[in-house]
Amino acid sequence: MLYSESMSHTAEDPPRHRYTVADYHRMAEVGILASNARVELIDGEIIDMAPPGSLHAGTVNALVRWLARAAGDQAVLLVQNPVSLSQHSEPQPDLAVARPRVDFYKTGHPRPEDVLLIVEVADTSLRFDRDIKVDLYAGHAIAELWLVDLRVKHLVRYREPLQGAYQRVDHPDLGNPIEVPGLPSVRVDLSALFA
Repeated sequence: MLYSESMSHTAEDPPRHRYTVADYHRMAEVGILASNARVELIDGEIIDMAPPGSLHAGTVNALVRWLARAAGDQAVLLVQNPVSLSQHSEPQPDLAVARPRVDFYKTGHPRPEDVLLIVEVADTSLRFDRDIKVDLYAGHAIAELWLVDLRVKHLVRYREPLQGAYQRVDHPDLGNPIEVPGLPSVRVDLSALFA
């Protein structure tokens, strides 16, 4: 079929089908998406995730240890597990710190109101994490996001989401323990993050 000028889409801009979380889960159930596929649903699109290199994986491992020690039983740590943000977005952040729940989220993935902190570790994914995911998390009122930039070795902290944007963005001093949002008595030592 040829597109006419009167149609809303052109050949260069074809219409897209926006998937829901239910569609996405059904694709996995019937085998359209392999059970080991490294993908996530972002704003209705299925996005391939790059396989983590050893630096990325090791950084995530260290963060898991430090956050688990600091938070103890006051939170549930999710490692590369889904967070259900909306009907069209279910990302799998490198880490999410969620409110404790008796079932450990066996009956449903955490929703935005359950999430205290999201941590994305970026190496090859930096542009996507910074340009797409930061706005996605802010738009769903995730209280705090830490973006760990492995290339330039710094942590960017995003806080206070308002109308789809974080109002406070800073680079905390890793020489001092950092407070974990929603857990005012919990501080995590990140001084060895880039060691």
